[in-house]
Amino acid sequence: MSGIESNNLKRKYVPHLPTLLAVCEVNYARLLRLLPDCDTLDLSYSFSINKHLGYRITIIDSSRYTSTLEFAQLNEAVPPYLCPEMKVRLYHDAQMAEVLHSQNIGAIRPSYAYPNKNMHQKNEKEMVNRFLAEWLHFCLQNSTKQPASES
Repeated sequence: MSGIESNNLKRKYVPHLPTLLAVCEVNYARLLRLLPDCDTLDLSYSFSINKHLGYRITIIDSSRYTSTLEFAQLNEAVPPYLCPEMKVRLYHDAQMAEVLHSQNIGAIRPSYAYPNKNMHQKNEKEMVNRFLAEWLHFCLQNSTKQPASES
């Protein structure tokens, strides 16, 4: 095989695990700052940024080692299907938070061939976890937490 032919072969994307794990660790720490009681079922926290923009985090499942959260943006000026939402699993023993589902994608794979039928980025999992990191940072910097309420 000549050098030109070997350059045309596409390599499968392999996630850089240390980078992904670092993002998941930061997300876990930020979520703990937002949620003082993340092991209580059916608890929902609301955060207001301004009159039209807010966020809601709902604990939908909790066990000794994991908790599963739904994270949603609430924006009256935007149709609901355009507002970001995701499911996040907290691994308490590993102190990591990982995005499980985002924007109704379903389970997010570690990597995708590109291009693909659904036009997922080859590093979709890393990108949605980075998005969660930015989202949590924004909430911590700009929001006022409203009292927790039972769902």
